[in-house]
Amino acid sequence: MIAAQAKLVYQLNKYYTERCQARKAAIAKTIREVCKVVSDVLKEVEVQEPRFISSLSEIDARYEGLEVISPTEFEVVLYLNQMGVFNFVDDGSLPGCAVLKLSDGRKRSMSLWVEFITASGYLSARKIRSRFQTLVAQAVDKCSYRDVVKMIADTSEVKLRIRERYVVQITPAFKCTGIWPRSAAQWPMPHIPWPGPNRVAEVKAEGFNLLSKECYSLTGKQSSAESDAWVLQFGEAENRLLMGGYTYHMKPLLLYECEKHPRETDWDEACLGDRLNGILLQLISCLQCRRCPHYFLPNLDLFQGKPHSALESAAKQTWRLAREILTNPKSLDKL
Repeated sequence: MIAAQAKLVYQLNKYYTERCQARKAAIAKTIREVCKVVSDVLKEVEVQEPRFISSLSEIDARYEGLEVISPTEFEVVLYLNQMGVFNFVDDGSLPGCAVLKLSDGRKRSMSLWVEFITASGYLSARKIRSRFQTLVAQAVDKCSYRDVVKMIADTSEVKLRIRERYVVQITPAFKCTGIWPRSAAQWPMPHIPWPGPNRVAEVKAEGFNLLSKECYSLTGKQSSAESDAWVLQFGEAENRLLMGGYTYHMKPLLLYECEKHPRETDWDEACLGDRLNGILLQLISCLQCRRCPHYFLPNLDLFQGKPHSALESAAKQTWRLAREILTNPKSLDKL
């Protein structure tokens, strides 16, 4: 058993050195190219509308506000200013979402975003995104890279296609630091020792984002509050727990695996094969149950809207991969 574990650890290290590092270097090169174009577009947006100021910046060789979805897909979060005149309303009625309502006694004219406030006093994520989409379309025609970038039509999201190879979604957002949403109040579970109290305090201080984007959990909902809702996103909090590395649907499973195995020794090099298999078995279970709970918002299903046939196919593929890793130490050479 120990010999098999040693072989698997060797194969994991070999796979990381030969495949992952090269992939990371290629993606890093793509990110620099993509960010040049996006920064130029956002500079033109700011000229037209100073309220939309680019927050895309490079810090320690990492672009703040950019997330890699795949080697050819990216999301850039554009942080907006002055959320303070609004109350953050998170009562659990909108899974994965919240609304921003004008504070009692505050006049509309006190808000930087006055024309996007609904008759009911909500700051409309949909209206802000619609205005931003118009501005980006105009900026694309004026920017220095207009020959290689175009808007993607037939979507309410703000998406760019760059050099016919890359897709970038630009999402307006508010950063909420120093507060924690009521819908995530169950975290951390009191009987689970991971993470420790100091890390929990850091994560909650990091806060979360409110994104202006379509939310699958609200598909088909019609009330004004729901159509104007903001999507809760915990990217910085999750990165704080994972110290930087992740892939999106594997991220909550990795966090749940950390809860199951809270000791540092559980993550020694000799145990990495067991942890990998544990995560894959969790993934198989989620795919078969057709439900993958968000780590901070367990009532939110990350698989919502995914075709059942695709989930069943993914479950079979994951099971084949897990079985191959368990029985064949050289299985990673085939990936």
